[in-house]
Amino acid sequence: MKRAPETKWRDSMAYAPRFFLSMGIALVAFAVVTYISTGSIATTALQTLICAVLIQVGYFLATLYLVWRAAKARKADTELGRAKPELEKAKPKVSVPMNEPGHSKP
Repeated sequence: MKRAPETKWRDSMAYAPRFFLSMGIALVAFAVVTYISTGSIATTALQTLICAVLIQVGYFLATLYLVWRAAKARKADTELGRAKPELEKAKPKVSVPMNEPGHSKP
């Protein structure tokens, strides 16, 4: 059976593990600088929490933008007649119907 081409999610702007690691590093740096400048643990915790929420909102908006851009490109391809139905491209070739006994045999 032929495998579908690999999608390079790691090259994507919204790759989650990279984002969370970067967010953690940024929040630690923010907390250290805030603590040095204010000297208050409570102020540092509150401002770091606000910063974390703002970063999450930004990540959510970036993800929405990427989904919107992909949908817009797919719609443009469909309107120009260049797109093939994705279900047809991904349709597996099974020699024996799945509802018959022994369907798992090659």
